[in-house]
Amino acid sequence: MLQRLKYIVSCFLIMWTYFLVQKPLFILCNAQRTYSVSDYIDVMWHGASLDATTTGYLTIVPFLLTLVSVWWRGLPLRKVTTPYYAVMMLLVSLIFIADASLFSFWDSKLDKAVFVYIDSPKNAAASVSTGYILLRVLIILLLTAGTTWTLRRITPRRLDAIEGMTRRGLATVGSLLVGGLLFLVIRGGIRVSTANVGSVYYSNDQFLNLSAINPAFNLLASMEFGEKYEDEFDFFPEEQRASLMKGMYATADTATVSVLNTKRPNILFIFMESFGSTMIERQGGVKGVAPSLDRLASEGVFFSNLYANSFRTDRGTVCTYSAYPGLPTLSIMKVPNIARKLPNIAQSLGKAGYQTDFLYGGDINFTNMRGYLMAGGFQKLTSQDDFSMHDRNYSKWGVPDNITFKRLLAMLKEREGQKQPWFTAFLTLSSHEPFEVPFKKFEDKHLNAFAFTDDCIGKFINEFRKSPQWDNTLIVLLPDHGIPYPKKGERFAPHFFRIPMIWTGGAVKGPMEVDRIANQTDLAATLLAQLGLPHGEFGFSRNVLDKSYTNEFAFYSFVNGFCYLDHTGVSVYDNAANHVFYKEGAAGDDARVKKGKAILQTLYDKVGELEIKN
Repeated sequence: MLQRLKYIVSCFLIMWTYFLVQKPLFILCNAQRTYSVSDYIDVMWHGASLDATTTGYLTIVPFLLTLVSVWWRGLPLRKVTTPYYAVMMLLVSLIFIADASLFSFWDSKLDKAVFVYIDSPKNAAASVSTGYILLRVLIILLLTAGTTWTLRRITPRRLDAIEGMTRRGLATVGSLLVGGLLFLVIRGGIRVSTANVGSVYYSNDQFLNLSAINPAFNLLASMEFGEKYEDEFDFFPEEQRASLMKGMYATADTATVSVLNTKRPNILFIFMESFGSTMIERQGGVKGVAPSLDRLASEGVFFSNLYANSFRTDRGTVCTYSAYPGLPTLSIMKVPNIARKLPNIAQSLGKAGYQTDFLYGGDINFTNMRGYLMAGGFQKLTSQDDFSMHDRNYSKWGVPDNITFKRLLAMLKEREGQKQPWFTAFLTLSSHEPFEVPFKKFEDKHLNAFAFTDDCIGKFINEFRKSPQWDNTLIVLLPDHGIPYPKKGERFAPHFFRIPMIWTGGAVKGPMEVDRIANQTDLAATLLAQLGLPHGEFGFSRNVLDKSYTNEFAFYSFVNGFCYLDHTGVSVYDNAANHVFYKEGAAGDDARVKKGKAILQTLYDKVGELEIKN
């Protein structure tokens, strides 16, 4: 019995140690500032319990084999366990390296959202070099080989035989007691609550909290949520939820300030990849990155206090065209049965007689974008497949913006003299990893890529001004989401989600700044109201240009949390830890959190309704 106990304990300690040492490595790979030795120790200490839980799950198979060996004389333990070690350590190493590598791109721990992108590996890998990928594959293989070899070395070839029924019975009871202890470790102790991601949170520094989370546990925990979406964030009884939501998104079109010269302009929507306010000088961003956008903001209608609803393109696209706020644990675009039931700006304009089309220089099949856009009323899609291989070969992510803007200009020129109004949406591409652009202004590749897109926008606008279509065209410039760069301050703070929205073109009456707090989702109601078109089906969109818009607030989500901000302040809430980890404003925090929770609960309730709706 002692031999079996020694084996189980050794096996557990080796895997537990492997998880513990992952934490300082994760910090070294992703820290934005220097941390003290005590910070490293604290992260390992506070994360140790979740590491133990995960290790407990991995130790179940070795434990069961020792239990079986009590009755199965001569069980070839090493031979049986080696393949198990190899597979488990490969998975654990893969998750660890993927988590440590993706964090710098996503600013969040690896979760089930990765499966949204893994079905298009070519696109997912386009943000990095081949060498980057090969190095990580090599590290995964080395870690797998090293841990598997270590576990194999401590595993007996065969366990000592136990003779006699009495001794076997006692050994079985002893093994079951060990199993009971293993169960407690997996459960997280004898507390009422079981092991969960939030249990390791201990610091006001969110990065340290995230560093303490076991990546394998986090991935598995994120997959626990079923398809019954309405139960996922069930914060309040229905009556309280409804009371909190009352009037939150209510606006009328009784006193809308008209900013257009016509009710039926052509509409060009330039959807700017990641172009958050951190890149816009007049919004406190890096100086000199976007002079074209700064100039256009001063010439047109500039919405200066707008916030993205989410953090990735697949979510930001739905936020913008369907006015459905982003969800922290679900990409609606990837669920066709739900996405096709949402309203869409293109659909509304199509019903009003508009010709609708969408241009993108990348892979439009990525994250089911094609299916979403077609279901949403876009009559024609143009993507990288419609460009030559020469145009597509500059960047792994797709056709650079200078070439797609030329295609856009040519497309619009063909419509000169056309009586039918058109709505064209264009998603830019170059301000996305790997930031490969044919341009040189900044040494920093991030800033340089954004400067390139801004330069392309400026040149396009200058050319399009010469077109006879200019006078009757509204150009809307809006990012799909912000970017946490330069990396200064709390990574989920509002300044990383603040985005510019600019309305320009000959159809705009004149310069105007709208400084009301608003969201990306408010584009639908605000735009359609200007055209005199109904927008009641866009339930989470508000006409910001109407005087009835007095309840100013913004809401955005991230993995796994949300922010609610209004004139009283800011509350950034972590759903896993169940607490606010960043706030601004001396009062109102509790009220803001309740409103944010009510919005999140309502969004998931609505998704549940859409999922079962015919």
